[in-house]
Amino acid sequence: DGAESLPPLRNEAAVRVLQGRMKGIQGHCNSCYMDAALFSLFSCTSVLDSMLFMPFPLCDRNVQGILRDEIVNPLRRTGFVRASSVMHLREQLTDKGQCSSFTNAEKDPEEFLNLIMQHILGIEPLLKLQSGGQKEHECYCYQIFMDKQEDLVVPDVQQLVERSFLSSDLKLVEIPSCFIIQMPRFGKEYKMFSKIIPSLELDITDLLLDSPRECCLCGDVATLECS
Repeated sequence: DGAESLPPLRNEAAVRVLQGRMKGIQGHCNSCYMDAALFSLFSCTSVLDSMLFMPFPLCDRNVQGILRDEIVNPLRRTGFVRASSVMHLREQLTDKGQCSSFTNAEKDPEEFLNLIMQHILGIEPLLKLQSGGQKEHECYCYQIFMDKQEDLVVPDVQQLVERSFLSSDLKLVEIPSCFIIQMPRFGKEYKMFSKIIPSLELDITDLLLDSPRECCLCGDVATLECS
């Protein structure tokens, strides 16, 4: 269909294009949840670029075009997206969704991802999770839930994911093609962590269901797991 395809920004190019004033996605009218999600999903990675081009069975090509041509491509080309472009997307989501407040209210990023991935583009769920040996369930992203951890002052993402899975007795049923993780969120008055260090790689060996692993005592294939 002649749609332009710009690669994600990497290494020196990412620094050159994205660093400085008037860079990123311009915020307006409680758009921060969507701005942060879109920037994370598309600025420096191509793992979800199928969202921009593939004619999924339920795909709304108008929304797909706005996402690609007005948000992702300008972000990768110049490092800046106008608030009006995000508002154009929000207006379309309001028209297509069950909720009338996408243009003015703050939402949970998961609500936005579920709407655009499932109901507008028709993408299959990215994650298969199982809790406590119960029936598996599918979702598009995983939000970290955990109690206050005294020994974690400035945690990294690896630590947070492992502890969150442990506390919820969760396992990944299979290796996900894309693992979208939502960090712990709190209000203006209280935040559990003032900073979280990004883990540039994520080791999911211990998070996989029925994955062969090494015994920490003898080095053979483990037969038991102690939480």
